[in-house]
Amino acid sequence: METSTTSAIVASLTKAIVEHRLQPGAKLAEQKLADHFGVSRTLVRQALFQLSQNRLVTLEPARGAFVAAPSAEEARQVFAVRRMLEAEMTRAFVREVTPARIRALREHVAREQQAVEQADVPGRTELLGDFHVRMAELMGNEVLAQLLGELISRCALITLMYQSAAEAAHSHEEHGHIVKALAARDADLAVRLMDEHLRHVEASLAFDRAHPPNELSRALS
Repeated sequence: METSTTSAIVASLTKAIVEHRLQPGAKLAEQKLADHFGVSRTLVRQALFQLSQNRLVTLEPARGAFVAAPSAEEARQVFAVRRMLEAEMTRAFVREVTPARIRALREHVAREQQAVEQADVPGRTELLGDFHVRMAELMGNEVLAQLLGELISRCALITLMYQSAAEAAHSHEEHGHIVKALAARDADLAVRLMDEHLRHVEASLAFDRAHPPNELSRALS
């Protein structure tokens, strides 16, 4: 029961953050959340810890919990590193490509499409990011998979908050084109498509979008 309650609090806060009802930097007061959800502060604390693991919330000693506020500059640096890493990963994938690996990527792209069509914002964000991690996993390179996972999670909040539905659909389409190039063993085309894709994702994030300040209970109602 406690786990499901914690999960419900996590889901509710995630939704409020994604839908811009809670802005970056907003304070998440434990007692207010406990009163709102009708639970103990211990359960609220567990939920906030989970959200901090997902980088949606930052926990500051003696100050409490706040909605994370990743900077545009951090996101730009993350994308620069990803372009370097993923160009080489794409070349290596083509060298080691197998029908089973292509099949696995196609299955992943199909799950992306489902999430995009169902307007599942957290789901589609996770799947679109995981496509890149999946490539590393299929190559058997756990270090690269972990590194990419960490890089992607560093700007997960920015992608969640600033990527529109149209851009998410575009990202999904680009993944499909990359898989076709990989299946055709066309390394140059696959690398070019991957680079263009990462540049498109970065360019589509509207970092300067304004966020109306919202009171906690109203934001969650």
